Amino acid sequence: MFQKFFDTSSDESIRLLLSAAVGVLFIFWFVLLFIGKTKKKGPNSLPPGPKGLPLLGNLLSLDPELHTYFTTLAKTYGPILTLKLGKKIGVVISSPDLAREVLKDQDTTFANRDVPVAAKEAAYGGSDIVWTPYGPEWRMLRKVCVREMLGTSSLDSVYSLRRSKLRQTIKYLHSQAGSPVNIGEQMFLTVLNVITSMLWGGTIKGEDRAGLGAEFREVVTEMTGLLGMPNLSDFFPILQRFDLQGVEKKMKILAQRFDRIFETMIDQRLKMGDNGAENKDFLQFLLQLKDAGDAKVPFTMTHLKSLLMDMVVGGTDTTSNAVEFALAEMINKPQVLNKVRQELETVVGKDNIVEESHINKFPYLYAVMKEALRLHPTLPLLVPHCPSETCTVGGYTIPKGARVFVNVWAIHHDSTIWENPLEFSPERFLNGKWDYSGNDFKYFPFGSGRRICAGTAMAERMFMYSLASLVHSFDWRLPAGERLELSEKFGIVLKMRNPLVAIPIPRLSGPKLYD
Repeated sequence: MFQKFFDTSSDESIRLLLSAAVGVLFIFWFVLLFIGKTKKKGPNSLPPGPKGLPLLGNLLSLDPELHTYFTTLAKTYGPILTLKLGKKIGVVISSPDLAREVLKDQDTTFANRDVPVAAKEAAYGGSDIVWTPYGPEWRMLRKVCVREMLGTSSLDSVYSLRRSKLRQTIKYLHSQAGSPVNIGEQMFLTVLNVITSMLWGGTIKGEDRAGLGAEFREVVTEMTGLLGMPNLSDFFPILQRFDLQGVEKKMKILAQRFDRIFETMIDQRLKMGDNGAENKDFLQFLLQLKDAGDAKVPFTMTHLKSLLMDMVVGGTDTTSNAVEFALAEMINKPQVLNKVRQELETVVGKDNIVEESHINKFPYLYAVMKEALRLHPTLPLLVPHCPSETCTVGGYTIPKGARVFVNVWAIHHDSTIWENPLEFSPERFLNGKWDYSGNDFKYFPFGSGRRICAGTAMAERMFMYSLASLVHSFDWRLPAGERLELSEKFGIVLKMRNPLVAIPIPRLSGPKLYD
């Protein structure tokens, strides 16, 4: 039959067939060329990025250390790149200019969050200051936090609480002199005691200190770990009901542990009735705010609990990890530790103790703090942003609802911005050029724009006061045969992969200075 076809076909038929085939191939080539160019650049195109698998996209190729993985990808695909995360589009920003576009030039558009399932479970449906959408409700919560709870006058009014809890830690460390202590655990407990005292007067001391401190830290660490974990329920909403990784279930159990504590404290305070009016803590203020009401944007019990959760979870792990990194870097670089010590002795002396009023007189220690936050930014990818409408960044289209990661870690380690970026060198901050305002997008460890960290002032005070007291009160040595390990472990909050364990050696003039 085929022979018959060819025998009877005319030259004209063959020419038409060949022409059609060439035409189809040309159209196919043109489409591929157009798609290729669109992927490279264009006003209606996504940023470039690695190819992914059908349906799953790039999910299977994600490295657990997302901050360094994204940094490596940026070297191939550029400072703005796309990852297809199941049904979700992820966009990674890794340069100061593009960070400015997102966090300043188009701040309002990017002021929302892509709220993961874990955050909804931890923050009472996402009703806290971190995850609430930008709008009247968020502005109300921000005002409560920044003006009423964490403003200068409020922080000044509870200095005695901070002092008491830090002195309690110094006394405990003195009792452990010559024995190894877990620095991160002790600093976590210190910050936890400060925050709970500010919130409702709670404290952990005596024989319960080590055990409860470890338990609380374990819970907070698990919570922040779940918040930073890629979760299939976020990338395939249809799968949320199945909770295949168990993230929602685990977070619900952890959140309920804190909720029971909150319920207990609230019930106790409510039972005080009018007698509670004399309490200066924040819980009393928040309860009064709830009762006062606001016709436009009411402050509810859910808001109250979510702010308590923000303070306990968001304020403890972040500050304690930052202090741990800073002390570890100084132990690793004795010349830096000696400079800090000399500064402390000049201002305070060995016959006195550090007070919070001293911290503005420690320019070199401030440089140490800034350098520690450059090298080990507390939130290496910030909290992901989410555009409320489709927009353009760096000439590329960012679709509405995308998850936008601003890789602060990559910017802080960029060799075109920082000389010897992997080296711990506080001297680079002695010129006073860098601050935490978020206006310079080469250095913004607390974020920038409307969503800049609400607790910056509190974190700065606790960091400086704690680190100054640790270095002034003790020499620090590693246990015999131990080696200092400075590697990082990624999470929404960055932490040391191996905890800093060191031995405190008292160095002040007398034991009374440790009471």
